[in-house]
Amino acid sequence: MRRFTSTVLCAVAAAQAVLAGPIRARSSYAQKETHFVPRGWTKLDRADGDHTIQLQIGLKQGNFGELDRHLNEVSDPDHERYGKHLGAEEVAAFVKPTKDTSDLVHEWLRENGIESMGYSTASDWITVNLPVEFVERLLDTEYHNYQHADGHVIARTTRWSLPRHLHEHIDTIQPTTSFFRGAANVATWVNAPAEVPASYSKPTDEAIAKVCNVTSVSPECFATLYSTKKYVPKALDKNTIGFTNYLGEIPIRPDAEKFLRKYRPEVVASARNFKQYSIDNGPVQNGPLDATQARKGASHEANLDVQAIAAISKNTPIISYSTGGQPPFIPDESTPTNTNEPYLAWVQWLQKQKKIPQIISTSYGEPEQTIPYSYAERVCREFAQVGARGTTLFFSSGDHGVGDINTCFSNNGNSTYRFQPTFPASCPYVTSVGATMNFQPEESAYRPSDFYSSGSGFSSYFARPSWQNDVVSEYVKNLGDTYDGLYVKKGRGYPDLAAQGLYFAYFWDGMESTISGTSASAPLTAGIFALVNDALIASGKAPLGWLNPWLYKKGYKGLTDITKGFSHGCNVQGFPVTEGWDPVTGFGTPNFPELVKLSGADYD
Repeated sequence: MRRFTSTVLCAVAAAQAVLAGPIRARSSYAQKETHFVPRGWTKLDRADGDHTIQLQIGLKQGNFGELDRHLNEVSDPDHERYGKHLGAEEVAAFVKPTKDTSDLVHEWLRENGIESMGYSTASDWITVNLPVEFVERLLDTEYHNYQHADGHVIARTTRWSLPRHLHEHIDTIQPTTSFFRGAANVATWVNAPAEVPASYSKPTDEAIAKVCNVTSVSPECFATLYSTKKYVPKALDKNTIGFTNYLGEIPIRPDAEKFLRKYRPEVVASARNFKQYSIDNGPVQNGPLDATQARKGASHEANLDVQAIAAISKNTPIISYSTGGQPPFIPDESTPTNTNEPYLAWVQWLQKQKKIPQIISTSYGEPEQTIPYSYAERVCREFAQVGARGTTLFFSSGDHGVGDINTCFSNNGNSTYRFQPTFPASCPYVTSVGATMNFQPEESAYRPSDFYSSGSGFSSYFARPSWQNDVVSEYVKNLGDTYDGLYVKKGRGYPDLAAQGLYFAYFWDGMESTISGTSASAPLTAGIFALVNDALIASGKAPLGWLNPWLYKKGYKGLTDITKGFSHGCNVQGFPVTEGWDPVTGFGTPNFPELVKLSGADYD
């Protein structure tokens, strides 16, 4: 994206000097959005007025409803258009703003000295880099620094305004009221021996018992448990899988090589061959962690992702996306960490690419209520645009069940006790992955010692989609009045499926250890479905694309139902795991040969 020129900066400075209130517009200003500060955040001093932020302006999309119709048709296995995914230009045409919307927003920006702008593929997002003080005038607001309990500091406001005539033309502007951090869904990593779960019993299947160690689960165990061992990929020149990195995470090649050399020596080249892309100055590197990175504990998540994917997907080409998500400035003491929203930078970059992976895994999330609805909805729609092009987006469901202990309060000013759904896992256009543990039988992942429980719940923002109606309404009906008022009964339920998520063997900083979390389940599941896509492509068929309509109508038959466990969290036992779909393990864990057959691909 282009930076401000000195001429534009001078124009901005001049406008600031002569205007005492909101900047000029053809209509008066009125409040567009307010959002309460989530629990765990502390308001500090005013943000530095000279500090530059990257403002992302979401224009009302021209015809998202029509895009949604096409997406549902090409993703419905019973529709004649199934698998006929859209091209990038077709997707952009549906969401491009109307000329009226575009003209009015540009008029407002340009009459206030803003000429240098960046655009998304469909021009439905405008990006400008501006000093905080100028943004405060542009949006009639005030920015303060807010510090999270973990030390993370961001510059945000709790309200912002627009000229009245622009309210119907602009959906959202960020960073303003969003307190989304994009934390990795890693429950913990350990250097001491892991504890055997109290519910563990030795598998009766000799093949599983031989290769599965419950305190250090290896790729051999996953391949045996989910029956991928015999499959040999046939479409390595056409099939790819990607994963995302945020918050400075970088997959470390030497660690991946050590891991694969020990557990999958036949695919060790994957550690050297995976591609890395830097987005918005995201970090990339080829060597080992340096002393500073090791001291800070960097790249546990990124190492887990690449190792889990490479070990199960058998030489399928891998792409790593590292997104800095920060504007072009050097952070200062008043705002020392990233002020930007991470997903937009990544997904907008992705949409500009002519070719994208058929599978992408993401292991990050945040309580849904930390994000204003307007922003969550627009980001979710961005994911729909990716799905329309034939890509499956897997997201981890979170690591705190229905909500972390002693934190389950609504963000509406009343502090009502409520379960805490996770975003983006709650977005209906992504496939959400929960976690299991033990082997025969598998059950929902739960470790009480440090409260790790597979993310679970019902969205407070997104309504239950039609493809979930039958199974989710049945679950809610059977639950009766249990937890009434603590969750939205008609909300999108998640996760959609699950996979192992406790004590993954992995390497970090040259040493082997174990790591847990739904952030392990997501890349493992992504790697398995990459093999399903391989079989489809080799059979001359389209990849699965947006998975959920197929999964709920047909694909669930290729998953092993999990019937034991609870979601836990919010100081209660949480939702129970049941026969059929449940909001803890979804439909269950992969049975690879059955998934391939159900997809319509050839399998031998």
